[in-house]
Amino acid sequence: MEEKENKNPLGSSFDDFLQEENIYEESTLSAAKRVLAMKICEDMAKQRISKTAMARQMNTSRSSLDRLLDPACKSVTLQTLDKAAKTLGRRLKIELI
Repeated sequence: MEEKENKNPLGSSFDDFLQEENIYEESTLSAAKRVLAMKICEDMAKQRISKTAMARQMNTSRSSLDRLLDPACKSVTLQTLDKAAKTLGRRLKIELI
């Protein structure tokens, strides 16, 4: 019998690796949080909004905003994300895929 030709000469995908290591979900969530924090920071910089002003406009504490902007902090609520988006004139969109 012939062996199946390997269509991917580099081996498995990075997603496959993460799944094999049982860290796919954690890695995906961590990456999403990092992207959200980065986008919020970018928008704040573009609009020249300081952290203090942003927290005030969100009606939250500066420490709560710091948690939101910390890529490693996973304890952020949807309500806080929504407040940040609205403060920056954006909309939060969440999907199940």
